[in-house]
Amino acid sequence: MTVSSINARNQFRGKVKAIILGPVVSEVEIETPAGIVTSVITTRSVEDLGLEIGTDVLAFVKATEVSVAKL
Repeated sequence: MTVSSINARNQFRGKVKAIILGPVVSEVEIETPAGIVTSVITTRSVEDLGLEIGTDVLAFVKATEVSVAKL
């Protein structure tokens, strides 16, 4: 399933693997078939969405810039 009303081409289905709660913002690690996606969202959003370890989610990725460095 994808959410078509959101203009983001890169949508990854996954499960919440870890949540690091902060007083204002939190990190949410999502395990997807493509790898781990980490999102920084407000702690209030974590609570409002009822996120916890194992919750099925969609991760939406929309970037306006990609930087590259030579190794």
